Amino acid sequence: MEVDRADGRNPNQLRPLACACSILHRAHGSASWSQGDTKVLAAVYGPKAGTKKNENPEKASIEVIWKPRTGQIGKPEKEYEMILKRTLQSICILTINPNTTTSVIIQVVHDDGALLPCAINAACAALVDAGIPMKHLAVAICCCLAESGYCILDPTKLEEQKMKAFAYLVFPNSILSVLPEGSSLVQGEPMEHGIITSVTHGAMSVDDYFHCLERGRAASAKLSDFLRRSLQSKLPGDLSKAG
Repeated sequence: MEVDRADGRNPNQLRPLACACSILHRAHGSASWSQGDTKVLAAVYGPKAGTKKNENPEKASIEVIWKPRTGQIGKPEKEYEMILKRTLQSICILTINPNTTTSVIIQVVHDDGALLPCAINAACAALVDAGIPMKHLAVAICCCLAESGYCILDPTKLEEQKMKAFAYLVFPNSILSVLPEGSSLVQGEPMEHGIITSVTHGAMSVDDYFHCLERGRAASAKLSDFLRRSLQSKLPGDLSKAG
């Protein structure tokens, strides 16, 4: 089914992407991430000595603080913090710096749809910028489902409001995995066939969900390629900054 989108994109087309690292001098790592008019800043501080609240002699802790563009933090932002924290904990190697805390601050600059996926992408880039040990990179995308059954990727705020359901999907990027050989297989399946985080809102059938999953996974390749190119100078194999 052909879908008319206000900005002229086709259903599977992402908005223009932009990413910049090391933009905040006082943070240990930072990044901005934009998809269309949605823009998020992420700052990473740490690892620093763990506090009594989240002390763990065997693992490092990650805390996420969400700062909306205006006003106070509410229930949706608290949910975003929880989802982001769990996602980052799953891609970071927490056993390397035990009994420490890494803080990730998310500042919303502008929200024009797909805000949480933008924040996840920004946070991932900022963690790499800060040199935090990671199992692999991850990319996030939003897939919306309309009343008529068609689905679109990377919606604007207006499109989100018209949809009956949507899913936030986070996929691993196994190409840059730093895990031992063979550990990128989960029950015999390549890591890129897996999913890190999946959050749905609204009424969605199982078939619709798998359709969104298929669309999202296909589009994640473009996001992964863009993220790799944006972080090229930060990756372990690149010695351009040595000395």
